[in-house]
Amino acid sequence: MSISWDELDNPTTTPEVKTPQPLKAQKAEPIDTASVAPPGETLASVAAEEEFDSPFKRITAKEKRIINCRYDVNQLVPFKYTWAWQKYLDGCANHWMPNEISMAADVAQWRDPMGLTDDERVIVKRSLGFFSTADSLVANNLVLAIYRHITNPECRQYLLRQSFEEALHTHSYQHIIESIGLDESEVFNMYREIPSISRKAEWALKHTKNLEDPNFKTGTPETDQTLLRNLIAFYVVLEGLFFYVGFTQILAMGRQNKMVGTSEQFQYILRDESMHVNFGIDVINQIKIENPHVWTEDFQKEIIGMITEGVDLEYAYAVDTMPRGVLGLNASMFHDYLRFIANRRLLQLGLPEQYDGVENPFPWMSEMMDLKKEKNFFETRVTEYQTGGALDWDEE
Repeated sequence: MSISWDELDNPTTTPEVKTPQPLKAQKAEPIDTASVAPPGETLASVAAEEEFDSPFKRITAKEKRIINCRYDVNQLVPFKYTWAWQKYLDGCANHWMPNEISMAADVAQWRDPMGLTDDERVIVKRSLGFFSTADSLVANNLVLAIYRHITNPECRQYLLRQSFEEALHTHSYQHIIESIGLDESEVFNMYREIPSISRKAEWALKHTKNLEDPNFKTGTPETDQTLLRNLIAFYVVLEGLFFYVGFTQILAMGRQNKMVGTSEQFQYILRDESMHVNFGIDVINQIKIENPHVWTEDFQKEIIGMITEGVDLEYAYAVDTMPRGVLGLNASMFHDYLRFIANRRLLQLGLPEQYDGVENPFPWMSEMMDLKKEKNFFETRVTEYQTGGALDWDEE
């Protein structure tokens, strides 16, 4: 007799219960060890051999790999990539929350018709329109694509921290939007409706499509290059180039005592993003070391093309958001600035500079954005991070 779950939840009849019959004792048969263990071996030796071949055997640091590791990804130590663990600790030390920062002055200034110029208001809204979606794009790429293909536990530990920080950044943008009373529908739809923003979003999304395929796996030169291409697109171009015009604009406002709460949050965010870029470049370079066959001459040319294309897209955004000079800035200044940053990214990847004679037109940004301290593991380690409440905002 069978009983459905519905009958158990709402019984209408009493099921028939049969009295169990006693079992008859049976004589145990001796085990033929010869039929179980190979000749010359005992069951104990076979069991020991099986235990040795287990995927959960003890591992050494030298057996770990960033991708395509055959060993247990759940065991954090022994560390192989100590720089990844240090970046996780540095990220934790730089912890902050948006509601810790007062938005009172920003609210008053935004509501004052004379508080900001029309051009300055456009910059604020466009920055929030781009960043509020861009950090979600990065978070989704981390969670849905990158995390499952990185096979090193200390790197995964940092990816978890980074994923939280991306969520925190989106929280921060929403906190600003809500505080100053912007039209949320207008701001959050800018990545669909403003061409200079949507082109950047579309460029990033095309590099994550393959990795989100549940059937995608690394392990061949082609698929390993696909993963590497994704990492470069998101860490080097999206976070390492596409964020710089907007951050420069908002931080320039803060230097002029405008939208100071917004500027302070952006500075915290930028310090997080600086660490993300450094971590991503370390991962990319380590993959290159462990898989030199993927770093072909043709692939290097493709990567150079991706970065120069990123420069063009971000410069178009600068032109769109600054049709006239504002805050002591103008679009042409970003012509050199983006090329200056791109040269740095290229060198960090071991690629040649593509732009001759460009210099940083915003020396004050180097300190505020920790650009001078942006060192990946293959140069030197970042050490100048503190807990959010202890950060010093003194300007040069």
